[in-house]
Amino acid sequence: MGSFLSSLMGGPEGAEASSEPSRILVFHSSEQWKQHLDSSKDSSKLMVIDFFASWCGPCRFMEPILKGFSLKFTDVDFIQIDVDELQNVAQEFGVQAMPTFVLMQGGKEVDRIIGAKKDELERKIDTYRSRQPGAKSTI
Repeated sequence: MGSFLSSLMGGPEGAEASSEPSRILVFHSSEQWKQHLDSSKDSSKLMVIDFFASWCGPCRFMEPILKGFSLKFTDVDFIQIDVDELQNVAQEFGVQAMPTFVLMQGGKEVDRIIGAKKDELERKIDTYRSRQPGAKSTI
């Protein structure tokens, strides 16, 4: 059912959206993640990747905040990657602590936040998304 919802929301196969209102894609396949990443390289759209672990307390704290950001910043792509499930992807990004938020534009990392820093994450999302054509600051 998750992949069905994801396909309705425009998400790729192998990515899943939860049943709660959210625009966050959760990847369960390295191949599908790679395809999504490759397809984003020609876009100036901001992508926020949340590297998390299910056992991580600060990650659980940030989850509803990230869902809220995904509804507030509808011109930004939000991705979640479980570091235990996709260890190779976490290693490629050099993730050593959770949560780690990697901000990307045009297929390149533009910034990174390590830890449950809600205000800093919101400021950086707003800063980088305002560099997209037609975007307006919300803060």
